[in-house]
Amino acid sequence: MTLPLEPPLLPMLAKSVPDVPDQPGGAPTWVYEPKWDGFRALVFRDGDDVRIDSRNGRPMQRYFPDVVDAVLDALPTRCVVDGEIVVARPGDEASGRSAHLDFDALGQRIHPAESRVRMLASETPASLVVFDLLALGDDDLSGRPLGERLAALDGLGLAGPQVHATPRTQDAAVARDWFATFEGAGLDGVVAKRLDDAYQPNKRALLKIKHARTADVVLAGYRLHKTSTPEAPLIGSLLLGLYADGDDPASLQFVGVSASFPTARRAALHAELAPLVVEPGSDAAAAHPWANWQDPAVADGSTGERRPGAQSRWSAGKDLSFTPLRVERVLEVGYDHMEGSRFRHTAQLKRWRPDRDPASCTYAQLEEPVGYDLAGLLPGAPGTA
Repeated sequence: MTLPLEPPLLPMLAKSVPDVPDQPGGAPTWVYEPKWDGFRALVFRDGDDVRIDSRNGRPMQRYFPDVVDAVLDALPTRCVVDGEIVVARPGDEASGRSAHLDFDALGQRIHPAESRVRMLASETPASLVVFDLLALGDDDLSGRPLGERLAALDGLGLAGPQVHATPRTQDAAVARDWFATFEGAGLDGVVAKRLDDAYQPNKRALLKIKHARTADVVLAGYRLHKTSTPEAPLIGSLLLGLYADGDDPASLQFVGVSASFPTARRAALHAELAPLVVEPGSDAAAAHPWANWQDPAVADGSTGERRPGAQSRWSAGKDLSFTPLRVERVLEVGYDHMEGSRFRHTAQLKRWRPDRDPASCTYAQLEEPVGYDLAGLLPGAPGTA
């Protein structure tokens, strides 16, 4: 490639803030955009040559041949853009859900078999949402103010069906409305950007506002930390569950983990949880709701259940064994949003809930976002009809 910006190029990042910032008096400082829940993608096109880099600068165009074709059809012959690859799913009248983003469908694309990638690209085509233009022709735009880059982006006329310019506004009230309503389409917040900023690779110069919620969940096991030793055992993560049916102990679904503890807290947790450890080979081990986590039918997800010991394309080579615990403890955790039946990101331990019965920790407690039809944001995109 002979572009003014060459790969790899790390993307500009965001830091979390609690609220959408207001515009100051006078000229607007901020522009607001929906926060898309997909794979961050820096796209380089030079003629028929297309490279799509991940957030970490790793090429991933082989996993998205449909996006490569869409880029060749919709983007200028020589350009560099920053955006997000997403997969949309159509609405379902039976469940009452509108068209929405499906992050799990993206994860399935990271597969070594080209034949499977091609099949998925045909069955669940992805789309590219573009929110910045970094180079056009021989011009490096990355050092110019964002406002100028966005004006140039608007000039490209990206309106689908598979390459879209993201919606944006300079009205903070509109951004707050987006924050409240777009979650029903699978988006996970709002991003605020300074109109006078140059592009700053790998710098957290953007602001992101994400949902903050809490849930009471069951503690059913733990994994040791990578630095743990028999002499100094340390908890790495707590394994969390919710009951699909409060009357059926076997319906405890793995919903995610809580981690990121200080070293002293990791040691204290190991000592605190020691009395709850289920001994291998015991009747309690056989009765544990996740006793069959090594069953291949469970591990590959074909049963529709999630188990904490399952290998996947993301975890190949990692030791995912865990220590099962008697299902007696409840804890309150903070989370941002759900992806299907699990927490999208690592949950944050808030406090123990000795007053709660584990059987009362069901999915019914979780707040359901108001539905919003993704077709209004990505008109004509595959999966929105």
